[in-house]
Amino acid sequence: MTTKRILALLATVLALTGCGYNDFQRLDEQSKAAWSEVLNQYQRRADLVPNIVATVKGEANFEQETLTRVVEARAKATSIQVTPETLNNPEAFSKFQQAQGELSSALSRLIAVSERYPTLQANQAFRDLRVTLEGTENRITVARNRYIETVQNYNVLARSFPTNLTAMAFSYTPKPSFTVANEAQISTPPTVDFSASQPKR
Repeated sequence: MTTKRILALLATVLALTGCGYNDFQRLDEQSKAAWSEVLNQYQRRADLVPNIVATVKGEANFEQETLTRVVEARAKATSIQVTPETLNNPEAFSKFQQAQGELSSALSRLIAVSERYPTLQANQAFRDLRVTLEGTENRITVARNRYIETVQNYNVLARSFPTNLTAMAFSYTPKPSFTVANEAQISTPPTVDFSASQPKR
């Protein structure tokens, strides 16, 4: 009886090894780690926004609508609760993705508008914040690309035969990733150009 149990256990181990079970575990952990880095960089950017807004507020006649959009976009992006389940919920993932995209768009607009204010461009604090923002956006892009790669590998495993049988047996569903449309919107970091600004009109 004991021999049969041992043989059955060995057969199970060999079957799981050959059907991608261990690969699912490895890629699942990699995707979670990559996602954590994405969240860290998004949080880093969110933490920069209050300082950027405070600095810009010191510029007379700066477009209030642009500032308001940034503040509201940040509030929306940080209000979304992200849990481990978000990675397996396409709807929640899309909502989070859209909110981050809106913040990226609002910040890009603020940087573009700031070019019309020479005194703001000469403000060292603002210049430093712009450089930090650009570095953060670049880190976001790198982190998101790593996440996309790990999810792609995981999803290929989940959809390929015979590992798709393991996926069905253990409920390993494909994970959502950043969409192509949104990718174009939020993957380009704001351009930092310290050349002569246009005169304010």
